[in-house]
Amino acid sequence: MERLKSYIRDIPDFPKPGILFKDITPLVKNPATLRLAVHQIVDPFLDQRISAVAGMEARGFIFGALAAWELGVGFIPLRKPGKLPYNVHSVSYDLEYGSAALEAHIDALEPGDRVLLVDDLLATGGTAKASCELIEQLGAEVVACAFVVELDDLRGRQKIGQYRIHSLLHYSDLF
Repeated sequence: MERLKSYIRDIPDFPKPGILFKDITPLVKNPATLRLAVHQIVDPFLDQRISAVAGMEARGFIFGALAAWELGVGFIPLRKPGKLPYNVHSVSYDLEYGSAALEAHIDALEPGDRVLLVDDLLATGGTAKASCELIEQLGAEVVACAFVVELDDLRGRQKIGQYRIHSLLHYSDLF
């Protein structure tokens, strides 16, 4: 994991003063580290009968689609409102300064589907929790949540603690 960590760039004071942003773009730019990250994300789930991978807009699409490819299953995009052309289920959730929502097509998943939720980052856990709720609204089961980076100090794990959580890299002391 140290190899992956060396490709995470620190950006001070982004998106606001006092925050140390963990930038994954150097990791996804490098084919070897991108491949390694995807393999490490899916490895614990190879024997878990995953039937779909879901990822949240936008960076979850990168890792989620590649994880689905590796597992030989379909990818379910969880989108911001108004981005999907068919009938949708929607889940709203609170952010630090406002609210947001995620949507998925009503036929994206079926009862009995076993879903791996994938995103680049687990911070406060609000988006991940809403994503799990949306998957369950569609009648599917969340097998686990997998992340490239987890910001431990923000305690997002506590919001989704009822699910199995797999994070490749952990960071503390970001402020």
